[in-house]
Order: sequence, then structure tokens, then C-alpha cells
Amino acid sequence: MSVSSTLDAIDSFIWGPWLLIPLLLGTGIILTIRLRGLQFRKLGAAMRFAFFQRDGGGESDAAHGDISHYQALTTALAATVGVGNIVGVATAIHLGGPGALFWMWVTALFGMASKYSEAFLAVRFRTTDANGQQSGGPQYYLRHAIKGRWGQFLSLFFAVAAVLASFGIGCMTQSNAVAAQLENSFGWERAIVGIVLAVVVGAVLLGGITSIGKVTSAFVPIMIVFYVGGCLYILAVNITGIPHALSMVFQGAFTGAGATGGFVGSTFIMAIQYGVARGIFSNESGMGSAAIAAAAAKTNHPARQGLVSMTQTFIDTIIVVSCTGLVILSTGTWTGDDPATMTSEAFTHGLPGQWGHYIVSLALVFLAASTILGWSYYGERCVERLVGVRGVLPYRIIFTIVVFVGTTTQLTDVWTFADIANGLMALPNLIGLLILSGLIARETKEYLALDPYLRRAGNEFTSVPASATE
Repeated sequence: MSVSSTLDAIDSFIWGPWLLIPLLLGTGIILTIRLRGLQFRKLGAAMRFAFFQRDGGGESDAAHGDISHYQALTTALAATVGVGNIVGVATAIHLGGPGALFWMWVTALFGMASKYSEAFLAVRFRTTDANGQQSGGPQYYLRHAIKGRWGQFLSLFFAVAAVLASFGIGCMTQSNAVAAQLENSFGWERAIVGIVLAVVVGAVLLGGITSIGKVTSAFVPIMIVFYVGGCLYILAVNITGIPHALSMVFQGAFTGAGATGGFVGSTFIMAIQYGVARGIFSNESGMGSAAIAAAAAKTNHPARQGLVSMTQTFIDTIIVVSCTGLVILSTGTWTGDDPATMTSEAFTHGLPGQWGHYIVSLALVFLAASTILGWSYYGERCVERLVGVRGVLPYRIIFTIVVFVGTTTQLTDVWTFADIANGLMALPNLIGLLILSGLIARETKEYLALDPYLRRAGNEFTSVPASATE
């Protein structure tokens, strides 16, 4: 059996109908019920708190953390809004049919409860490393909140999987996409692109999370607005095609109509499989990765950052992914043979002149570069969990080298490897979220009883409940 076929078999099992898909959706549903639809009830308040109360956001000066909750949000957005929103959506529709977009929505809506929960736990059980920086995420809350060997095992399993994933989803797929886009668009040499990208990434990484937070908070929102603005223009021009596009999405969600390959019936499973897999690739809800950035936020209560982090999934999938998917479907480019160029073709078709071409190229380059920065932080925090702070600098050096390698390598199997690594990260985290769902629901209820609209001053709350460090 070849390497490719072996990876495909593992990927099919992990993302098949009997393991990760029911666990992922089931966890989101259970958390939604236990949190009483928190993502629907508090989305408006969370969005206001995230974007209009930043740079302090009502938190006291004594709040623990390295960056503002807004910078933590944009760092997490940087790590998620990237190739998955541009190429990943096209791949899901190409392989799973238009209905895959529906399952990406479902994954996001329930995933918002998962994203809230993992960010809540990340702040609730975060620690301070030897360099004085905040460290948190599944690699810590699985160990501290779940006592005994089981929690220790889940923690280590997650940390190892996250380091592996950082080189896949967070590095090679992103840098490769940047190099391919610039080569196809402008004829730039991949090696030159790789050198420049590696130098820029390495320079930012030297400054740690503070530097990453400043960079991502500056240009990630601008690039998202820039890209979404292009999408909305195309949708306005092709407004008559939107009803048909939505019809294909909802019909295909339960019939698998239009999926590449497979027989009738199997295509329904393909729509779910690729919709959920690419959905989690895009917004990372349930993976636990964004919780690592949330743990660095300056906040006085875990629920506050949990609500802020929850908005990331809404922005990533319900807004950006939806725009990409509807543009691809309404312009008819989803029937093409190469998912890597579908979005670019859709923009070229929908915008005058070369504007579409330039927008996709620019968006892909900057969003993929920001994803690399966000994932480098995720990887180094998990390295710190495994071997201590002495492993952080070597990891940064290796990560920077892999950025260059990704630009000059044909990634036939790396996308499959990335899916597998994502799934391996999600498994221990989802199990942990289910085990800790009672604690999450109880303490969230207590907080919202005191501050239902996130308007009270941060100094009215303790930074971390005392039992978090017991």
C-alpha cells in the first residue's frame, strides 16, 4: 500500500461517519443544550464587547494576560481565516457538492458553543511559564481539570498532535498556497517567495505573542473586509443567481447532488464528510487550537474571553466562508476541475478587468501569512508544554525553515496529513469538553447572572476562580 493510499484510509476512518463527525457535531449539540443556546442568545453582546470595548474592554489593570482580548481574537482569526476560507471551501464543494456548504454552516453554528467552551477552559486553567508568559489551551486544561492519568494522556496527545498540525494546516499548506498563487499570478519564483516569507515570519516570531498580536490586529480585519467586500460586489452583480445557489446548497445537503465521484447515496455521506472536515479546517471549532490564543488574553473572567472567541467562528464561517461559497456557486465556477483555482476564477469572472485576480491573490497571500503566524504560536505553546521553554526557540527556527520548504514542495499528501492532524487534535479536546461540560455550564450561568450583557467593569470579577489552581 502506498503512502497516499495509507493516508487516505486513515483520513477516511477519522473523518468517517462513525468517529469524528458524530463526536464533533454531538459535542457541539450537547454544549449548545447545556449552555442554553449561548451562541444565539449572546452573539450580539459578544460582538460589541469584542470590537467596541477593545484595548482594555472594561478589564482592570490587574487582569492577567499578555495581549488584549481583541488581539487574542485577531490572532485566532489570523490562524483560521486563510487558505481554508478560499481554497478549502472550493475543495469541499468540489468533492462534496454544493451541499457541503450547508454542513460547514451546521458545523459552525454548533461549533460556536465548542469554541466558547474551549476558550473558557483555556483562561480558567491557564498557567504562567518560566518566561512569565501566559500558557493555556487543551494541553493544560485537560491535565489540570481532568484528574489522573486520563487527563495527562489527553493533554499529551493533544500537544503532540498540535505540534504536528502546526507544520501541516498552519505552515506548509499555507506557504505553498502563497507561492503557487504568486507564481500563477505574477510569475514569481517559488524559492524567492519562500525566502521572503520565511524572513518575514522569522522576524515576527522573535517578538513572541506580543509581536504577533500587534501584527494580526493591524491587518487581519482590513484584509477580511477587503475580501468580503469583493465577494459582496460579485454577489450583488449576480444577485439573480443567489436563489439557485442556495437551492443547490440545501438540496445537495441531503442528496449529495453534484459531488465528484461516488454513487447516489454515498454522495450524501461525502457532502457531510467534506463539509464537516473543511468546516473544522476553516474555523477550527472543537480542535482546541484557538483556545491557546485565548489563554493569552488580558481578561478578568473566563466567560468574557469565551464569548469574544465565540465570535471568531461566526466571522470565519457564517460570514467569510459563506461569501466564498456563494460566489463560487453563483458564478458557476464550482463545476471546474481544479478546486485550487475556483475562487480565483469566480472573482475574475465576477469583477471587471483584473480586479478579481488581484483581490484573490492579495487576500490569499496576507491571510495565509497571518495563519502561519497564528499557528506558529499554537505550536510553540504546545512545545513549551512538552519540553519547557527551552524548546521554543528551536521550534521557531524549524518552523521558519518549514515555511520555506512548503513554498518549494508539491504537497500531494500534505492536505490529507493536515486533515488527519486536525482530527487527532480534535479527538482529545472534544472528549475533554464533554467531560467538563458541567463545570462550563455552571460557571457560565453564574457569570451571566451577574453580567448578562457584558457591560460591568472588569475589576468587579476575579481573574481566575480560586479552584482553577487547586
